[in-house]
Amino acid sequence: MVQRLRSLTSLLRGFLAARGGNVAMMFGIALVPITIAAGAGLDYARGAVVRQQMSTALDAAALAVGSTTGLTQATAEALARKYFEANYAGDKSNGTPTVTIGSGGFNSSGSVKIDVSYNLPTTLLKVMGKTSMPVTTSTTVVWGQSKLWVALVLDNSGSMRNGDSSGTQMDALQNASKQLLTILQNASASAGDVKVSIVPFDVTVNVGTSNVNASWIDWTDWEAPPKYPGTDYDYAMDNQYSDNPNKVSFEAWGPGDECPFVTTNSSGWWSSQSRKSPYGFLCTSGPSNNAGTVETIPSSGSYKGYICPGIDSGDYGNSDHRDRYYNGCYTSVANKNKKILVAQGSNATCDGFSSSNCSCSGSGNGKKCRTQRWTHTWVKNNRSTWGGCIMDRDKDNDYDISNTTPNTTAKGFPATNPEDCLGTTVSSLGYDWSALTNKIDAMSPNSATNQAIGMAHGWQTLTDSTPYSPGAVPANTSRYIIILSDGLNTKNRWWGNGSSTGTSDTDLIDDRMDKVCAAAKADGITVYSIFLNISSQGNSEALEDCASDSTKYFALTSTDAVVTTFQQIGQSITNVRVSK
Repeated sequence: MVQRLRSLTSLLRGFLAARGGNVAMMFGIALVPITIAAGAGLDYARGAVVRQQMSTALDAAALAVGSTTGLTQATAEALARKYFEANYAGDKSNGTPTVTIGSGGFNSSGSVKIDVSYNLPTTLLKVMGKTSMPVTTSTTVVWGQSKLWVALVLDNSGSMRNGDSSGTQMDALQNASKQLLTILQNASASAGDVKVSIVPFDVTVNVGTSNVNASWIDWTDWEAPPKYPGTDYDYAMDNQYSDNPNKVSFEAWGPGDECPFVTTNSSGWWSSQSRKSPYGFLCTSGPSNNAGTVETIPSSGSYKGYICPGIDSGDYGNSDHRDRYYNGCYTSVANKNKKILVAQGSNATCDGFSSSNCSCSGSGNGKKCRTQRWTHTWVKNNRSTWGGCIMDRDKDNDYDISNTTPNTTAKGFPATNPEDCLGTTVSSLGYDWSALTNKIDAMSPNSATNQAIGMAHGWQTLTDSTPYSPGAVPANTSRYIIILSDGLNTKNRWWGNGSSTGTSDTDLIDDRMDKVCAAAKADGITVYSIFLNISSQGNSEALEDCASDSTKYFALTSTDAVVTTFQQIGQSITNVRVSK
């Protein structure tokens, strides 16, 4: 043995001392491990690329599984495989990677772990007999990490009829909202973990006529008569001469007489129009809101002597009643034998008054025309005629921008009958997903835009107080408001005409909007705001300021973007996410 070792040592020394051809020999020997290393590096680099491509496709598959309800492990695996194959763009020379959900990897109430594996064919490693190498990755998606209360505050103004080549804004809103409901439903681990309210709005919101007897409704404005008849007239007495009798007491008008109300400034000497102050409304044939206008006070029938004011234009001293009905009429009862002077002088006539009520006597400057004096009593409509609409709460104590519970000192929610009462009612917080979907389908474009009232009621649906009373906020519950509007504020209870923007009136509405948004955010509510700006109105500062931060404000210029934006928000608030 010793002899053999000595011989080997001598041989090696001779090899190292040799000078002929040893460089080529040493290079040839070194080339073998270099080639093997290079081949392995190339194949492992290919494997890293494929693994990344598999991981990206697997994330999409996991999110699809996490956003779908009612899955078993088998159906979840099939869905994952479908989405993986649709998104995988890597090597398929050895077939499609295998997607599996292993035992214990599926929890229908909260998470799913998905694995994918693939035998990647090798290149240079084949010289070592390694024809393929395994590439694997996995991901876990989780959802429903906390309870959610979400208010969808959705613009139902008339301009939502507009759109682009993909359809109307309302169609896009309805489609996107229903997809969002699906995401929210899927995020609920248990029934009631996720609850949604829907607040359609235009100038008003509709809380439903079923609430007609609710204690929180304020009927003061709804039942009030016009401000001025009976108090704004100059009385013309029998012993008084006036060379310009523009006004005559409201007591002068009764059955058969011309309507005492006009909508424009009067004109004409001694004409019936010159004796009336403009009020911004006309007479109707009866107390019904849809009754037609009439020129003469009814002299027969059920509404004989009823003087019923119509829609108020708001142009003459009553701007806070613009485009709203008065819900009642004045009755007319003859004041026995008492008369009232309506004209005198040589040109005096009973113009505008029925011959059954008015007559003239005397001549020249002593000519006088007198008509029957009437006692008028305001008779308010039955509350059953209310359409369910609510306008902004009183602003003097900031009730319109708060979630204060109505009580003996805090005013309630004022009933109103606008010219166009919004048809779709508010849905209180709940998780009847079919009913919520039906509510979305029922929405229809209607009137002007008042985002402040939508925000106020959206906040109110997430507040444990009347009118919606969802109960105390459960522990580990996040509250959100998602508001979408396609325009700028144009009208509320007090300001705006429904079309003009950039005026002092719209600035005042925006101010109320800013304040209600700030108050809701201070209450711990996260606000996402979406401005659907297809008609190029410029930016909406009110909506931008309303969002909780800049990442939660979206300015969209196409209807197609509504769906993707709602999906993005839905995924964000439900925490359906790839965790690893």
